[in-house]
Amino acid sequence: KQFLPSTGTLRYLRTPAAVTFTLGQDGSGPAGVRIDSGVREGDTISPYYDPMIAKLIVWGRDRDEALARMAQALAEYHVVGLSTNIAFLQRLVTSQAFRTADLDTGLIERNQAALFPPPAPVATEVIALAVAALVDAETRARRVDPADAHSPWQTAGAWRLNADASSQFRLRTAEGETQASLRSDGGKQWLTVGGQTVSFRAASQAGSHALDLGERTVKGNTHIEGDALYVFSGKQQTRLEVIDPLAHAGSADAEGGKLVAPMPGRIIAVMVKAGTVIGKGDPLIVMEAMKMEHTLTAPADGVVQEVLYGIGDQVQDGAQLVTLEDVVV
Repeated sequence: KQFLPSTGTLRYLRTPAAVTFTLGQDGSGPAGVRIDSGVREGDTISPYYDPMIAKLIVWGRDRDEALARMAQALAEYHVVGLSTNIAFLQRLVTSQAFRTADLDTGLIERNQAALFPPPAPVATEVIALAVAALVDAETRARRVDPADAHSPWQTAGAWRLNADASSQFRLRTAEGETQASLRSDGGKQWLTVGGQTVSFRAASQAGSHALDLGERTVKGNTHIEGDALYVFSGKQQTRLEVIDPLAHAGSADAEGGKLVAPMPGRIIAVMVKAGTVIGKGDPLIVMEAMKMEHTLTAPADGVVQEVLYGIGDQVQDGAQLVTLEDVVV
């Protein structure tokens, strides 16, 4: 959204460890990480103040060491509840231009390809961590006595007498739907993703997972928020949607032909009225939020059916502002 500030509640927040540092005049000595922040998990980033979550500051003996430490610290920043620029900052600090201090106001525009690459396919390791999170959540939900984690009656697998156990998982990624299956056979587990099967063994505790995945060892953290499952692995954060066909049976299709507020704010200008013929990209409404003005444009060609708010009105994130008809998609 062109760096549009995001509002919301910090439902999950994990930060890198702040390290005490002492640098000598020659640059020697241990360097460290500093975090300047005024928020914590559970706090809300509102539209009424600066949307900054924190300043992340690192030191090193030279620029390369400081950049490596910054990249690692950014990888350890886990945020759920609102959009952040963490992934962008990770690409920025590892880019050639930033590493060599080739800095000016045109840096982002000149390095679009490196800073805004197309989404990469979700790796098998990420799917495996998601499966480990779902299995762990199911195990916890089925425990009769949470205080006795070692009781044989606490086993949550799909065990059946004289039969192999198998569980199916459906996950939606940015590229589409992915299916995975976890099968237990002879005391071992096997994970199948995309037609490939590997041995699977997981040790999970409080959202932290260590997996033996074939010949590889995979580590990561996860957080489940409703149907959304967040995987933090290496320097990557991936949002997956857990598909449960029974949970949303009969849900209505999403409405089309409408313009919604991308964040809380105040309407300061309305350029259209009922009956106005519009083209894709035409400005419709201007909102003021977080000390900035944001012009909302038509998502497609069509005709304005109704304008639901006027100048001076305060609107919430996701509020429908304009309804459109005869939209050409």
